[in-house]
Amino acid sequence: MARLYKTRPRSPNWSELFSPSLEEMELMALEAYAHLDEGFRKLTGEIVIQVADFPPEEILDDLSLETPFDLLGLFEGRGIAERWNPQTGEGPNRITLYRRAILDYWAENEETLGDIVSHVLIHEIGHHFGLSDEDMEKLEAEAETE
Repeated sequence: MARLYKTRPRSPNWSELFSPSLEEMELMALEAYAHLDEGFRKLTGEIVIQVADFPPEEILDDLSLETPFDLLGLFEGRGIAERWNPQTGEGPNRITLYRRAILDYWAENEETLGDIVSHVLIHEIGHHFGLSDEDMEKLEAEAETE
């Protein structure tokens, strides 16, 4: 009779691993988006999801940020509530995730990188629906108490 032994999961060999590239993190974000409820994805309409290392200086200035590490993601465009009268030539809304800030946040917190990417993506989609940061904080707090 054969014995079955549980083996301890192997730890990754961190000396051989690299942080994810822009392309790899973009794939993580697209995968997170693909795993959202289909009805929810349909409501987002046409939206571009991309990853950059840091926001451009003009965004830092517009948001009065001291450091590019203060911004994990950004929604650009007009929320659904504002799109009832689209402008001619208006492109799709865009969500940009900032890789270096996300990696910095990951290094300082007890969350998986995949969970952080998903959270930032969903947060920015909330802006697409016209929710403010305060609205989303309230919804998250209510969900935690249920």
